[in-house]
Amino acid sequence: MKRIVFSCLLWCAASIGALAQSKSNKIEFTEYTLDNGLHVILHQDNSTPNVAVTVLYHVGSKNEVEGRSGFAHFFEHLMFEGTENIGRGEYMGMVTKAGGTLNANTSFDRTFYYELLPSNQLELGLWMEAERMRAAKIDEVGVETQRKVVQEEKRERIDNQPYGSMGENMFGTAFQVHPYKWMPIGSFEDLNSASIEEFRDFYKTFYVPNNATLSIAGDIDITQTRKWVDQYFAGIPKGTKEIPRPNVQEPKQTEERRKTVYDNIQLPAVIQGYHIPAQGTDDFYALSMLTMLLSGGESARLPKALVDKQQKAVAAASVPFPTEDPGLFLTYAIANMGVDVADLEAAMDAEIERVKTEPLEDREFQKLHNQMESQFVQQSTTVAGRAEQLANYHVYFGDANLINTELERYRKVTKEDIQRVANQYLTKQNRVVLHYLPKSAQPK
Repeated sequence: MKRIVFSCLLWCAASIGALAQSKSNKIEFTEYTLDNGLHVILHQDNSTPNVAVTVLYHVGSKNEVEGRSGFAHFFEHLMFEGTENIGRGEYMGMVTKAGGTLNANTSFDRTFYYELLPSNQLELGLWMEAERMRAAKIDEVGVETQRKVVQEEKRERIDNQPYGSMGENMFGTAFQVHPYKWMPIGSFEDLNSASIEEFRDFYKTFYVPNNATLSIAGDIDITQTRKWVDQYFAGIPKGTKEIPRPNVQEPKQTEERRKTVYDNIQLPAVIQGYHIPAQGTDDFYALSMLTMLLSGGESARLPKALVDKQQKAVAAASVPFPTEDPGLFLTYAIANMGVDVADLEAAMDAEIERVKTEPLEDREFQKLHNQMESQFVQQSTTVAGRAEQLANYHVYFGDANLINTELERYRKVTKEDIQRVANQYLTKQNRVVLHYLPKSAQPK
């Protein structure tokens, strides 16, 4: 009976995934580019009276210069300070009073802003995004205010969090020349030493329509929305500065790098980072499937082996960072009480070795595809998710229609592909290993 139920669940998940990209469920959208370079994507879904207004600026921490890290993330905060027509501190209040929510996020490769609003407030969202694209307020008061905010965020989320420095230690060790070697939040020193003119120059360089994608999804009328987009955005001048795109290639790593970090923790941890190709490559899709095999749920290989069976870890997982340039595939585990990090690392390596040497069973492989399809469908269930995906696909791949077709790229991944990328990329000479230990274990 259990086998029948399990098979039914797998079939249902696969059916849902296939249905999501069938012709009858194709996500329709309109896209065009204004004369000033702003790319616009409109997706109409009148099923609920909500709308997502999003703007993706193609600037992340990799666009910064060394010694001035943290600018992209800093602007994520600074852009809420106000504009010529929006008073300081009023931006968020205007959206919440209109019944909406808003936020932003920054990565290595992009900065993304969004408002989720009742559909009758669409025009407000467009005006507000156009305001900060056209005339954000960048003055000494705002800069000093946000310096303090960002510094407090770093203390709270990184410096004072257990394992919080994992990112900066991993990427800082794995990358020697590529700007991925610093994290998006940057450093206090770089932000504190930057002048107001440097911040204004960053704004004039990157916060321009020809470096932005406006993606709107939800309860909209396409014709009316195009009129409003033209009304609020068409008059914003195209940027005149060259937009820096780093072309630095990280040298191939040829030997393992190791580092021990003493942290305010009780349980040791092992973090392994392997160099992998950029998102969108065939091998990245195979590596994403490998991640699902290793840590896609409690029954995945890493938690099942290390947490459930061997009880050497309290948590274990893997993740490939989806980056525009070649990035990292991370595996990590937090040790159970009394477990030595060397034993934990050996157990992690054993699971990687299993993938390399043991053929993947048909049933487990089918489960991977079902999980991937289910995950893919979930990303498109909300208008906000669709707006973000459409923008991402356009900016990173030059093809917004991947929202309807990318699943086929995952379906093309074979069992042999998963085994091949494990053997090709998850090697000791291609990795960084971090051991996180309690400060009490630090030699005196």
